[in-house]
Amino acid sequence: MKRIPVPYMRRDWQKKLDDLGFHFYRMDGETYWDESIYYEFTSPQIDHLEEVTNELHKMCLNLVEYVIRNNLYEKFGIPLRFAEYIKMSWQEREPSIYGRFDFWYDGKEEPRLLEFNADTPTALFEASVVQYNWLQDYQPDEDQFNSIHEKLLAVMEDNIRKLVRSHTLFFSCVKDHLEDLTTTEYLRDLAIQAGIITKHIYIDDVGYDYDFKKFVDIEETDIEFMFKLYPWEWIISEQFSDQLLDTKITLLEPPWKMILSNKAILPLLWEMYPGHKNLLPSFFTPINTGAQYVEKPFFSREGDGIRVDNHFGSGQPLSIYQEYKELPQFSGNYPVIGSWIIGSEAAGIGIREDRTPITNNMSRFVPHLFID
Repeated sequence: MKRIPVPYMRRDWQKKLDDLGFHFYRMDGETYWDESIYYEFTSPQIDHLEEVTNELHKMCLNLVEYVIRNNLYEKFGIPLRFAEYIKMSWQEREPSIYGRFDFWYDGKEEPRLLEFNADTPTALFEASVVQYNWLQDYQPDEDQFNSIHEKLLAVMEDNIRKLVRSHTLFFSCVKDHLEDLTTTEYLRDLAIQAGIITKHIYIDDVGYDYDFKKFVDIEETDIEFMFKLYPWEWIISEQFSDQLLDTKITLLEPPWKMILSNKAILPLLWEMYPGHKNLLPSFFTPINTGAQYVEKPFFSREGDGIRVDNHFGSGQPLSIYQEYKELPQFSGNYPVIGSWIIGSEAAGIGIREDRTPITNNMSRFVPHLFID
């Protein structure tokens, strides 16, 4: 695994990105998409990342079964009134579209799971389409671990179309957030290609008809199926959350993803698979292991609320404690490998890097390739 400077940028690279529909290559005046460098992997390294991703995904599905069977919802901070809702979603095998594992990886040691973005992962379009487009322009004879687009289309055709049938699948996100809108519209375009009837709606415009017990759009059209790029922990605290329990609506990602989108999976995975080579020691309560730890809120996003310390303190509610392993450093930059699971298969990676060891919303996305 190497970080390699690019001797020249693509001519009209901004226009190429705009033509793809990728318009947030700069955010708040800072570079987000950075093709001045790329990461190079070997084929065995990529094979191993794929193998680890598939194994961890199976472990996570086992964890969901364990949580539901043992009614461990309170351990995750999930209100008990949603227990049956989650259980039914799991028993009916409501399909998942995607998720993203974030790995510590330096190309030498074993990849280590930092967290699983199982419900509302972003950086999808850039991992799928944008970096592939870069590869075709820059080094078309090389390979990239990236079958994200093809596998997403297959999931839409094989799983989601069968679920929705002739109904409309709504695609929703918050207003005034270009990254979320781009991700949502990318997935909607894939659904259209799969022959699914679709419609866009902002989550802010979803309403509820109390007389007929149904969710509706601003035109009073029934919403029976909806993809929501909106976290489950926010949904269950909304005004209409209790209406989900007795209203006919199917949401994607499904309710059982409430479990996997929670960082409480990290200590529970450690309990279920103690000493696993691809996990970091993690705990629900502060335990003095003699090592540094990272305190992570259950629902932390983009590095928010994450704290590194030299010793265990008194502990905060709804937080977990993961042994700190500083990200590997390449020329003063710290990469995180985002490994995508599409449906139930590993599908590719995207890399975010920063000049600090904690990845955040402004960390740069950089492309990759691999060689034999």
